[in-house]
Amino acid sequence: MTQARAQALQGLKVVELGQLIAGPFAGKFFAEFGAEVIKIEPPATATSNGGDPLRSWRKLHQGTSLWWYVQNRNKKSVTADLRSEEGRDVVRRLALEADVVIENFRAGTMEKWGLDHASLVAQNPGLIMLRLSGFGQSGPMKDLAGFGIVGESMGGLRYITGFPDRPPVRPNLSIGDGLAALHGVIGVMMALQHRARTGRGQVVDVALYEAVFNMMESLVPEFDRYGVIRERTGTNLTGIVPSNTYPTADGTHVVIGGNGDSIFKRLMAAVGRADLANDPALADNAGRATRADEIDAAIGAWTVQHSADEVLRVMGAAQVPSGKIYTAADIVSDAQFIAREMIKTIELPDGTPLKVPGIVPKLSETPGDLGQLSPALGAHTEEVLRGIGITDQQIAQMRERGVI
Repeated sequence: MTQARAQALQGLKVVELGQLIAGPFAGKFFAEFGAEVIKIEPPATATSNGGDPLRSWRKLHQGTSLWWYVQNRNKKSVTADLRSEEGRDVVRRLALEADVVIENFRAGTMEKWGLDHASLVAQNPGLIMLRLSGFGQSGPMKDLAGFGIVGESMGGLRYITGFPDRPPVRPNLSIGDGLAALHGVIGVMMALQHRARTGRGQVVDVALYEAVFNMMESLVPEFDRYGVIRERTGTNLTGIVPSNTYPTADGTHVVIGGNGDSIFKRLMAAVGRADLANDPALADNAGRATRADEIDAAIGAWTVQHSADEVLRVMGAAQVPSGKIYTAADIVSDAQFIAREMIKTIELPDGTPLKVPGIVPKLSETPGDLGQLSPALGAHTEEVLRGIGITDQQIAQMRERGVI
């Protein structure tokens, strides 16, 4: 019999209190790499189906969001009404044995409930709390509601996204929440390393706008030193030339990145512009940035005469980074995605097969695992409550009172 491989976070216990995107996306990483993630959800009531609202977002299959089956795989679902003292006591008892608590409520909510880090760490000195919110746990805006759209705007991303003659646009996904979750996971891993040395837990405080702002490269120093405000530039990348999107003869577009000095020479030779390849004024990026329109026009004049496949064949032969702009249909059939196991197939509760994203990152010794299907609401409530010493009679009474 083949022995199951250990996972990187095996033995770690995480209590997830968050809903929708940022908190659960962070919890997903821990669950995929072996941590026990206990997700606390509101119970159903006479007027509400209960559970994380994500259960009913976007496209549904038999009443459950397809997104749900990605965001919450490998987790355990426990229902507990955090507006009640009994529900909050469930969290306190779980936190006694937990390594990490994740929450993404508005700042002050956990304090109001008596579930803040200062309250919980008194009984569990090693507890790490990941707090994800719009504006962080301090500052004049901390008490305001802040969704990802606000964080993306305040953090600088929205202003620079789109075309200069049109209003700012958003990527068609919740990038601010995702960036906040990733920063949160990184922070927790740092805190776990610190705890291994000292035995002490701490708070990881992530604001959505700061997670977005952290990706803004040289935005601030360029403004501070030269008064430059980076603007929307459509499909190109400010000051890095050439790196753009180009039309093809078959009505599609390809992306080409020829901004390395030697790559630029190969690119221009490949498109029949040896004059630009050998122009000493274009030998480095600083010179190319002053003639970006001329260079892009030369590349586009060549790509529009060839099919996308022919463009990519020529670019590949010249060792110039290039690619198609993938749709979902391209992704699920792409040989690279498939070879890297980035498209996996799971089976929904009714037996329907469903393609879902694979796991990132790839660890050679302790890889992640899709493991268990995302849980039905409250599927693990009784199991988990028994594990913290709550009797079957107490569970039945709690259920009658609508606590779980």
